[in-house]
Amino acid sequence: MSFRMPAEWTEHERCLMAWPTRPDLWGEVLDEVRCEYAAVARAIAEFEPVTMVACPGQGDQARALCGDSVEVVELPIDDSWFRDSGPIFVLGRDGERAGVDFRFNAWGGKHHPWDADDKISALLLERFDVPRIGSSMILEGGAITVDGEGTLITTEQCLLHPNRNPGMTRQQIEDELKSRLGVTTVIWLPYGGLEDTETDGHVDGVCAFVAPGKVLVQLPSNPDHPDFARMRANRAVLEASVDARGRTLEIIDLPQSAFVEVDGERTEVGYLNFYVANGGVVVPVADIPQDDGALAVIASAFPGRKVVGVRSRVVAYGGGGVHCITQQVPAAGTLA
Repeated sequence: MSFRMPAEWTEHERCLMAWPTRPDLWGEVLDEVRCEYAAVARAIAEFEPVTMVACPGQGDQARALCGDSVEVVELPIDDSWFRDSGPIFVLGRDGERAGVDFRFNAWGGKHHPWDADDKISALLLERFDVPRIGSSMILEGGAITVDGEGTLITTEQCLLHPNRNPGMTRQQIEDELKSRLGVTTVIWLPYGGLEDTETDGHVDGVCAFVAPGKVLVQLPSNPDHPDFARMRANRAVLEASVDARGRTLEIIDLPQSAFVEVDGERTEVGYLNFYVANGGVVVPVADIPQDDGALAVIASAFPGRKVVGVRSRVVAYGGGGVHCITQQVPAAGTLA
């Protein structure tokens, strides 16, 4: 059976999320980040069903904050970043659905334990009666973006980091991506974010497909931004690349950046770390003037979709954004 990972704008059955549960990560802001997760879940639920997975014993708290529009189920988890620990769904030629279960090691062993998160994909696939496709390669969903037509973009900074798959060469990693996700062309950007030490440079902080042949790229306008030169190097790679269908890429620049202080730490809220829902786009915002410009750029990249900003300062403090805490489940029957 031939499967392919669909683009994120393909019709969804639902969105999967996980309830914040690691006190050593969030510390004094744990209650605040739970409110932000709940706000994201409610925003997405305006467009499509949301299932929130909570640790056993924490379901009632999640229900109270998320409200009746969000389904809450209790399953063992270690952390709350389902883009990375959850399954990656793929579709067959006739719309049959499967889930790829890559291995997960907490971004190179940064947080302990992670065994429950390594097992959660299999549990979710069983719950939704979706066939499982296993892989021995460590991969987080935030490390890739696809166009649904055979093209995948990733970063060397992340996928070639020795804390993920030290026994695999670049070619072996690329071959596994092609085999499990049904892509034929892999574009390697050199850089993720310089200060993205949590994920070692996931692509969902710097570049995202927004349509076939079209990408949105982080391109900070301030020369003092730590990624000013690095993102221009990424853009140069994209300019020189062609997708699986031989097209040169149309590039939309996202120049806005947002730095705020959370619990005494300088934190960047990444606008590009958004979730594409059925008919909408839910974007992390910082409640600062730059938000409006970033939302306008994203709206221009997704004509016909309602763009909604959700305050995500504390989510960013933990190492991610709206995209990082969500995982789409494509609707069965949708052609890949």
